[in-house]
Amino acid sequence: MTLKEARVGQTVKVVKLRGAGPVKRRIMDMGITKGQVIHVRKVAPLGDPIEITVRNYELSVRKADCEMIEVEEA
Repeated sequence: MTLKEARVGQTVKVVKLRGAGPVKRRIMDMGITKGQVIHVRKVAPLGDPIEITVRNYELSVRKADCEMIEVEEA
């Protein structure tokens, strides 16, 4: 499943990052890497952005970027 499909309140672990070039670099610059644990805090009413907690930092991630992050339940 992807991060976009994760439910609010769910904690997931990153399995794989899809995409290439600047998109993948942008995701990695946010601290989202393989094996990282992510907690989904809130999703905006229209689904964009998705607010997450990674390494004790609160981030807002675009829906398009969330589709490129493959996760599994932690």
